[in-house]
Amino acid sequence: MALLNFRKKDDAAGQTPVNPHVEAFLRNYSIEVMPRTAEKVDDFADLLPAGTRVYIAHIEGTPIDDMVATAARLNAGGFAVMPHFPARIIKDRATLADWIARYQGEADVKQALLLAGGVTAPHGDFSDSMQLMETGLFDQAGFERLHVAGHPEGNRDIDASGTANVDAALRWKNEFQTRTDAKMAIATQFAFEAQPIIDWANGLQEAGITLPVHIGIAGPAKLQTLIKFAIACGVGPSLKVLQKRAMDVTKLLLPYEPTDVVTELAAHKASNPDFNISHVHFFPLGGIKTNAKWAQDNGGQSAVPANAS
Repeated sequence: MALLNFRKKDDAAGQTPVNPHVEAFLRNYSIEVMPRTAEKVDDFADLLPAGTRVYIAHIEGTPIDDMVATAARLNAGGFAVMPHFPARIIKDRATLADWIARYQGEADVKQALLLAGGVTAPHGDFSDSMQLMETGLFDQAGFERLHVAGHPEGNRDIDASGTANVDAALRWKNEFQTRTDAKMAIATQFAFEAQPIIDWANGLQEAGITLPVHIGIAGPAKLQTLIKFAIACGVGPSLKVLQKRAMDVTKLLLPYEPTDVVTELAAHKASNPDFNISHVHFFPLGGIKTNAKWAQDNGGQSAVPANAS
């Protein structure tokens, strides 16, 4: 009888049950690319539904020309483009203004993810996303949406221990939304365990932070690849999920899939409609094609309406 609650989806193997809670949770999902990974995709329309929000990660050393060209290509393909603006690699206000103008003029970009960036020492005048927001340049340019970073398991670059600084930053950003016309959301680092994510998200609501959360999820990948990225990105306690899997020789060579964490979060969302996680944001660490197929197989249809949070 339980299968009556699942929609049947055709695939090469026949009929595959799709969990309706997962399908609803994946609605309007987003995904992240880099210029060098985007180059390997012949046609994003073969992988992603029209309107999918695609973040473009700006890694230190990536030329702005490559970032803008990738944004223009995605925009021409009908996708909602959201490039990263990493504060610590932006030299000064003039550089920021130039980037904004180029993204708008060459790629019709209207939204951005603002973050400190993954470098230790700032290259110039900016060290955090709040300073970028305070310039007023995004508002002056008519950007419609600004997302900011969140860290369910803390950020050791900001807080050596605890979460005092990242919590204070989110309170500031939440207040920024209330005093401006900015449409904002929190896009988080990925984690591998549902309960700590739920506890963190509930803690935001208890602290009066009303920004919706787009939860970071690592897409399917080899276990060794995920562990490498998780350590490099400072993933915290949920790393033990991967470490435990690595100790099981029957699973060591099997690719990791985010089915468990997504299913648990989706069930919690279904039982708690006011839960502040509104979207899933994928980090395709095992490849864009692999991630897109997993999303499709699990009922993911992504199209970002104009009023999406």
